[in-house]
Amino acid sequence: MSAEVTLLGVRHHGPGSARAVAAALERLRPDAVLVEGPPEAEPILGLAAAKDMVPPVALLAHAADDPARAAFWPYAEFSPEWVAIRHAVDRGVPLRFIDLPAGHSFAEGWDGGAEEDAALPRDPIARLAEAAGHDDPERWWEDVVEHRRPADGEDALAPFAAVAEAMAVLREDGGASLRDRQREAYMRGRIRAARRAGHHRIAVVCGAFHVPALERTPTVAEDRALLAGLPKKVRTEITWVPWTHRRLSQLSGYGAGIVSPGWYHHLHRTDGDPLPGWLTRAAGLLRAEDHPVSSAHVIEAVRLARALAGLRGRPLAGLTETLDAVRAVMCEGSDVALALVRDRLVIGDALGSVPEDAPAVPLQRDLARLQRTLRLKPAPEPRELGLDLRKETDAARSRLLHRLRLLGVDWGVPVRSQVASTGTFRESWRLCWQPEFAVRIAEAAQWGTTVERAAVGKAVGAARAAAELAELTGLVETCLVADLAEALPAVMRVLADLAALDTDVAHLARALPALVRALRYGDVRGTDHTALGEVAGGLADRIRVGLPPACTGLDAAGAAAMRVHLDEVHGAIGLLGDDGLADRWAGTLRSLARREPSGGPATGVPGLLRGRALRLLLDDGRLDPAEAGRRLGLVLSTAGSPADAAGWIEGFLSGGGTLLLHDPRLLGLLDAWLTGVPAAVFTDLLPLLRRTFATLEAGVRHTVGSRVAAGPLDSGDAGPAAEAAEVDLARSGAALPVVALLLGLPAGAAAGAAGAVVGSAPGADRPRIPRQAGGRDT
Repeated sequence: MSAEVTLLGVRHHGPGSARAVAAALERLRPDAVLVEGPPEAEPILGLAAAKDMVPPVALLAHAADDPARAAFWPYAEFSPEWVAIRHAVDRGVPLRFIDLPAGHSFAEGWDGGAEEDAALPRDPIARLAEAAGHDDPERWWEDVVEHRRPADGEDALAPFAAVAEAMAVLREDGGASLRDRQREAYMRGRIRAARRAGHHRIAVVCGAFHVPALERTPTVAEDRALLAGLPKKVRTEITWVPWTHRRLSQLSGYGAGIVSPGWYHHLHRTDGDPLPGWLTRAAGLLRAEDHPVSSAHVIEAVRLARALAGLRGRPLAGLTETLDAVRAVMCEGSDVALALVRDRLVIGDALGSVPEDAPAVPLQRDLARLQRTLRLKPAPEPRELGLDLRKETDAARSRLLHRLRLLGVDWGVPVRSQVASTGTFRESWRLCWQPEFAVRIAEAAQWGTTVERAAVGKAVGAARAAAELAELTGLVETCLVADLAEALPAVMRVLADLAALDTDVAHLARALPALVRALRYGDVRGTDHTALGEVAGGLADRIRVGLPPACTGLDAAGAAAMRVHLDEVHGAIGLLGDDGLADRWAGTLRSLARREPSGGPATGVPGLLRGRALRLLLDDGRLDPAEAGRRLGLVLSTAGSPADAAGWIEGFLSGGGTLLLHDPRLLGLLDAWLTGVPAAVFTDLLPLLRRTFATLEAGVRHTVGSRVAAGPLDSGDAGPAAEAAEVDLARSGAALPVVALLLGLPAGAAAGAAGAVVGSAPGADRPRIPRQAGGRDT
């Protein structure tokens, strides 16, 4: 260390390093502070002292012409660099960032010597810990640096001298990549510039790894030769963005991440013993999650943590001892409860904030305005948000979240509503703000200066680039839920053109359900969907005509995929509400059900699809149950292929197995066929049959098993009426007054219904009790 320049080598995020830097700066009282960071940030460093600047925050730099090329420099309250920044800004001392400009890193094709870097020795902290006889680098660093508090009268610069000496030994064999050497050459140039500017007491805060290189004094020519290989600097934009403790964690993939940002934050904020306060917070967290934790548990946990530290030879109880005490005393040995403490307190979800006057793209400012107006505050903790689209504010929130999803900002993700509802006026979202969204917002700024304009531009651009119908119909649905009326005509034109040229039934089938959902969204939002209805109807008719040929000769995998499309198209046509189309679709299903293979599997429709088509007709009331039984009997005859019959059964029963209970003849036919299958064939069919019956309701499986176990089943021509026991009309009529009372019907209705029941033959159609005002059909 020279008389003019003092090098303060630190670990990038650590409370001990931060305290040491604060003490050193107070002693040095430098007239210039140089910090490892991108020089492009110097014009906005003064914002660090703003009232609304609350760490954790990060500098976000990105290439002006390509926001996807971006980098972050995060700072927490316990980051030594942040302490140095605040020291300089608060005292009006000149502050300079001296790392290599970010614009060089954003140059296309430059990796900064990544291959060379991959071959370098491992983490220097781990090497120092190993030399000291410790197998845990984090625990060793805590003991030596983070938990260390300077003694009275101790030289504030002594820790930095020790760290510099250790790093010099580690770097005796080189151990630096080309990129690191270029960064260090640039830093030395910035230090020379500070000297030339007339500063006499210069404090340099940098990573400890760089200290030995900055102490060296190579010639200016040598440093310039190193920097000559840098690519041309790209024009860069930079700003402050909020950050989170979770994103400082190693678990997030952050290269300079730490294990315990929440714990470090507590150490930085606590002047005395950190254990009682932290364990009190842990107890409060566990109590909030219904764990029985009292103040006595806190006292015992403190004692246990200190005892463990003494047994393990540590100067103070560290995070390991603290968590061991929490597990043993507060969690009763449960790692599940301990995981909650690790997630909420050891890591934490603290979210910083930046001033409103920080540089930002217009799109970011518009988003911030909408967040304030709609009272949707970004938060890093996941939370559920239920919206009622009949309310103006909730509808506006829905539009914002859908528009952001279109722009690639998944702040909100739709989830299944906890409230049972078949309407389209209710939405449920899971909200969780991530710092990386700042980059995506910068990328989306190319489409417009407001959220609405950017979403419209992105939708039109995506439509023109789309290659498949399903992609376009999904985009149409997004335009409707996001209320992008300006983009919808352009997207519909592309959709209509592509639909006219696409002849693949599978493509058309994937596209139709999204269009029908879009029609329903249009209903609840009052959108004019005439064009949507025309396109949807046209797609449905083209599917109807092309489906039977497309299903012919499919293998097992193709049949399974087509069955999914068949179910989705059937549901979509039912929602369209077009009776003529529904009748035509029923004719297609009948045609599909009759296409049995006559000259081998390649000549007909697989049994899976034929059985499914027949079941859809039966569920819609377009097929008589007796006819369904006759078809089942034909399929299960000895003339049929057992494999084809098993597929038919799977398709027929996939809608639910209760019909086997209501029509014993179907169950008898199935039982007779199953017991007659040859043993060798049965072995091959068993996996398919197990899969089929596994999808049935548990109650249905149990009842079917009971009936089969009870004895032989009738597979004759008798229908369900013959199987029904004779009804005791007197006893059944006595229950009708109670039913009428439960339904809120007048007493006379029960008597009339009783007479109707008495006059009805078993199995015949019976009249309904008339619906009263506010009542229901029975």
